[in-house]
Amino acid sequence: MMAELRIGTCSWRFPSWHGLVYSAPKGINYLREYAQQYDTVEIDRWFWSLFGEESVGLPKPSDVERYRRSVPDDFAFTVKAPNSLTLTHFYRKRKTDPMEENPHFLSPSLLRNFLALLEPLGTTLGPMMFQFGYLNKKMIDSQEQFQGLFQAFCQQMPTGYPYAVEVRNAKYMNRSYFEFLARNQLSPVLLQGYWMPPIADVYDQWPGLIAEHDVVVIRLLGPNRKGIEEQTGKRWDRIVAPKDEELSAIVAVMEDLLTRGVTVYLNVNNHYEGSAPLTIGRIESLLGA
Repeated sequence: MMAELRIGTCSWRFPSWHGLVYSAPKGINYLREYAQQYDTVEIDRWFWSLFGEESVGLPKPSDVERYRRSVPDDFAFTVKAPNSLTLTHFYRKRKTDPMEENPHFLSPSLLRNFLALLEPLGTTLGPMMFQFGYLNKKMIDSQEQFQGLFQAFCQQMPTGYPYAVEVRNAKYMNRSYFEFLARNQLSPVLLQGYWMPPIADVYDQWPGLIAEHDVVVIRLLGPNRKGIEEQTGKRWDRIVAPKDEELSAIVAVMEDLLTRGVTVYLNVNNHYEGSAPLTIGRIESLLGA
């Protein structure tokens, strides 16, 4: 198969995209109109799933079926796996609260249940992303322990699905990590933001190991979620934090991956520059330059 470049956004239901993506701010099928302009989108809502030891939220079958009906056959969803799979411990209300282990962490049975609910997506199901937060030593003792636990999980994961992994420990961005991903046929998710090293720097250091994958996911999230929300008032229809040099460097990475035959999924968040659709427009201009 030839390499593809798919560019889309992180989620899609933003009324302030009226005029940029949507014909009206409400009263429409947002996803159907979105899919007329873009060929991929990230589903974020199923990530927020951990509500208690006996309470894990999973997708409603009606939502899965509705999403599939809203997009054409050549569309692709990138799906964030439930955080009930990727959180080592429950969220704490206060930092002084004791840490409580999450019994669903890397549960093969929970993953199977989740994937079964996604079956109606059929061929529109793209990379399934396991997003891990920053893992301190109270959560995971070391990178080696993390990779060992995930290795055991990989051996029980259903086959035939395109899995991808995002970590938020900058020190994990090394040969051991990228070889671990390749060994287990896990696509890398390269993250711009959240105190991670710039994507271009990571790629410059490990181009061969990253480019040996069939698929690479790039996510542009930005460094300061609260700050940009204050700047925009959560109205996502203008660029408030342009990142010209960063975008040029990221486009160069994507172009190199495509030249090497790697399919790239680019997921852009409103929080990156202030408006995901306008950032995509800027990226498309750079790609055409």
